[in-house]
Amino acid sequence: MKRTSVVASVLAASMALSLAACGSTASSSEAASSESTAASTSEAASASTEAEAAGDFDADQDITVISREDGSGTRGAFIELTGVEEKNDAGEKVDMTTEAAAIQSSTNGVMTAVANDETAIGYISLGSLNDTVKAVTVGGVEATSENVSNGTYTLARPFNIVTNGEPTDAVAVDFIAYCMSPDGQALATEEGYIGGEGTEYTSTQPSGSITVGGSSSVSPLMEKLIEAYKTVNPNATIELLTTDSTTGVTGALDGTYTIGMASRELKDTETSEGAQATVLAMDGIAVVVNPANTTADLTVDQIKSIYTGETTVWSDLQ
Repeated sequence: MKRTSVVASVLAASMALSLAACGSTASSSEAASSESTAASTSEAASASTEAEAAGDFDADQDITVISREDGSGTRGAFIELTGVEEKNDAGEKVDMTTEAAAIQSSTNGVMTAVANDETAIGYISLGSLNDTVKAVTVGGVEATSENVSNGTYTLARPFNIVTNGEPTDAVAVDFIAYCMSPDGQALATEEGYIGGEGTEYTSTQPSGSITVGGSSSVSPLMEKLIEAYKTVNPNATIELLTTDSTTGVTGALDGTYTIGMASRELKDTETSEGAQATVLAMDGIAVVVNPANTTADLTVDQIKSIYTGETTVWSDLQ
């Protein structure tokens, strides 16, 4: 009786161990399967995230055209260089920029608008270019100071200092001489523009105050020049007002500004009224898109077709 009981007990224990082992094997198999599934899901999610990060730009989207305002020297130079400005039957120059264009009144405004819209295109001073936007090559040529200087990048224009005839104010004369000195021209080059060799200069240390106003494209360089001039002549005070090129020219003519700034050539009507220009530096006009946009190069003709409203969808450029 006792022996039977012991055998039964051993059999029961053996069965229990066997069942426990089976359960353990099943659990391990399920866990392994679960881990495998999780790993696959994680890899798929990772691959999806990487694909999203790479970003497939949808070229079938409409182009958002960003332009500068009327009176902007950058706009004036841009429409002339790209052919957006055309002559009508009467021989008059007409700006054919599409009415659908969103207008920005400053370089920073254009950059912000393009940076916030992956379908946008704009144009800015090359010297103001940063990584919030992407400059496309034009006809295969990169927008760089070197390429502007050697003439291979054709979208370029002068930065002009404008006065009403020959300047007579002592501070204005001395400051302009500093701007055109080797130090002033070197500063222009350091800031990403194309300066010249400069003319030797010694300050006469005049005292007084003047006002400089005009182009928002020239303004960043002018601000640097004013700061540097203060160390050369602490006796002078120079106020800087940022508006646009046309206001810079008219302001110089009517006395609102001692010195005007224009990021374009002067018009015949302006020079006939006495406006006199001194080329401070040369600057390129960079055509910029959102960094997510895969468009890398545009021809001048394609840029014109965008800005006249002939081309309205990105895929039409491919």
